[in-house]
Amino acid sequence: MEARIERLAVMDSRQFQVAVKRLADSLSYGTDRSPLLGSGLEYVQSRPYQYGDPIKAIDWRVTARTRKVHVKEYEAPKRLPVYLLVDTSASMTISSIARSKYETAVFLAGGLALACLDRISPVGLLGVGERGIHVRPSLSKDAVMQWLHRLRTFRFDEQTTLSGRIAQLSSTLPQRALIILLSDLHDPESLPGLKRLGQRHDVAVLQLRDPAEVGLRGVGFLRAREAETGRSFVVRGRDGWLEQAHVTDELKRAGIDHLRIETDVPFVSTVRHFFKNRNILGRGAR
Repeated sequence: MEARIERLAVMDSRQFQVAVKRLADSLSYGTDRSPLLGSGLEYVQSRPYQYGDPIKAIDWRVTARTRKVHVKEYEAPKRLPVYLLVDTSASMTISSIARSKYETAVFLAGGLALACLDRISPVGLLGVGERGIHVRPSLSKDAVMQWLHRLRTFRFDEQTTLSGRIAQLSSTLPQRALIILLSDLHDPESLPGLKRLGQRHDVAVLQLRDPAEVGLRGVGFLRAREAETGRSFVVRGRDGWLEQAHVTDELKRAGIDHLRIETDVPFVSTVRHFFKNRNILGRGAR
């Protein structure tokens, strides 16, 4: 069964772009050390002139001081490619409030993608549902807007492929990358994969939680079945449905940056401080 994000359905393409860009600006606010960061070349050192060096590269100050011709050497800024892993599985789309985890994840993915492009970091997307969405990192804003509009449509019967996609991505990345996962972490097999991924790459996990996952008041014992994996479980209504302490400890022990986002409270400032305090978006600069 297929559907679209209702809150965004009333938006046309232009309104959707403006909304995502506004979020990107908010996420970027206060995280830049300099407006010129990443916009040019960085001076490293001066060395003696060699035949073939361009005249414009001569360091006249060092040449005058040493009386030998020196040229300046620069280092090109290097940025980590960024992969956004967006959970498109069924548990993300079911919500007890107006804004679902999936809707929040799509908005955050758009804002983060545009914020990364502002820092000249190529951005790619990997869907961790069954649809097989995979967009390799690029600096194309059009490509970002295309996969964002594609994400506005979702299905209620997708199963999670988080652990498998993590293993697939880890084996195919040729160089270190920044990987940001937006998921509810309902796949118990994903934690070992995330820990292995964190050994080779910078990993940040934005875990989205619906209020119903924290606990249901006025409910006794509850028998339920996980929509994606088919796993049955019995839980008391006031208890959380996920072993949150175990998840948090495992991610912390692996050195993976982790933020829980409650979908029923404003989250933009929390996410902005999370990225700013850890300098996640600025990693890999030179």
